[in-house]
Amino acid sequence: MTTLTSREQIRATILDVLGGIAPEVDPVSIDPQIDLRDQLDIDSMDFLNLVIGVHKRLGIDIPEAHYPRLTTLNGFVDYIDSAASGAT
Repeated sequence: MTTLTSREQIRATILDVLGGIAPEVDPVSIDPQIDLRDQLDIDSMDFLNLVIGVHKRLGIDIPEAHYPRLTTLNGFVDYIDSAASGAT
């Protein structure tokens, strides 16, 4: 489990996990406001692996009901930041 100290670290962790799932993706090319599955052409299983990977790295529980909040990079960072502070 990683201690979260900044939104930049959260973002870097998400991108690192994503890099293991879709190594062909250039993190710089990701638009943080566009649906990750659409812009990266990842399927629902890849998305689930992303969620599980972030959970394992950061120790943040992410209920399936909250997955719609994780569709964009910004949304994912916002959710993890909020969850880390206990405000989900």
